Amino acid sequence: MTLKSLIVAAGLAIAMPAMAGGRGETITPNFDQAIPNIPGKSLIAVVIDYAPGGASPSYKHAKSAFIYAYVVSGAIESQVDDGPKRIYHAGESFAEAPGSIHRVSRNASEVEPAKLLAVIVVNSDDQPLTTAIE
Repeated sequence: MTLKSLIVAAGLAIAMPAMAGGRGETITPNFDQAIPNIPGKSLIAVVIDYAPGGASPSYKHAKSAFIYAYVVSGAIESQVDDGPKRIYHAGESFAEAPGSIHRVSRNASEVEPAKLLAVIVVNSDDQPLTTAIE
């Protein structure tokens, strides 16, 4: 794991207190590398594991962060900006525009775990990746 991955993980832990608050969410850095043919951009991937009933607090993405989210297993309820709440099932994906506010991100099940892969293209110096919204 690179130093930047550790910083990203720490930033996510600060921005998403559910990790420490026992709300049933675990975020694990998966990939972090500068994109060699696009100066100043990085590709980052994180895996978010939700326990049954687990949820993230509302948060805002970095202004440059474009996110591709893929539901690996289970079902994830999501609401971005003022769009509708939607449940995505394993094998489905969605995208989030730079600067989006993620109002709802949670496991749609109270009995089964869920897993989401988030792939992020971001300005390499744009930190933090997420900021909690009170």
